[in-house]
Amino acid sequence: MSSRTDLRATLTDPLVRQNPVTLQILGICSALAVTTSVATALTMSVSLTVVLTLSAAAISLIRRHIPDAIRLIVQIVIVASMVIVIDQVLQAFLGEISRALSIYVSLITTNCLVLGRTEAYARHHAPLPAAVDAFGNGLGYSLVLLVVGALRELLGRGALFGHSVLPTVDEGGWFTPLGLMLLAPSAFFLLGGLVWAIRSLRPEQSEAPEHTPPTRTAEAAE
Repeated sequence: MSSRTDLRATLTDPLVRQNPVTLQILGICSALAVTTSVATALTMSVSLTVVLTLSAAAISLIRRHIPDAIRLIVQIVIVASMVIVIDQVLQAFLGEISRALSIYVSLITTNCLVLGRTEAYARHHAPLPAAVDAFGNGLGYSLVLLVVGALRELLGRGALFGHSVLPTVDEGGWFTPLGLMLLAPSAFFLLGGLVWAIRSLRPEQSEAPEHTPPTRTAEAAE
């Protein structure tokens, strides 16, 4: 029973409480770059989650046989191999989305979330917990990308998954698309707002202040 509880916590904690993007600020490059639509955000999310889960399981399986001096090289080779397979699958079956994602699928190889979980967790745990941890972090990453992608596409185009939701002025409707939402800075603002909202609801996620301003009593004494 305890092991099931541990696995459940390992899977669900990265969704909000230990979200790799909003708490640990990992993998934000793709969050800023590929979230102009829900379709690209979803494809990137699935790709990274598959790569992360398979890589973590593979590294965990051979963890006792990897010399410490070359562990990072081995991990990168395994991750890169998974990425190549995913990239080829996308090019074969989802060509338009693959072109929209451009180089960002290949950059999963150097994504700090992938390398961070394989180095910090998979290298020290059995395959099942490692795979569950990787899958949970992939889901947490996906949740953030889908929220940001949905907001950007809805506000920037009045659509979701390419289907009109808010009738635009060009179509005789009332909604004027916000062009800023399709530019990279908007993803930064939305992500910052999401981090602020989560940390306001969960104050324990906020970092301790680096500087404590002096009190008025102390100022008066000086």
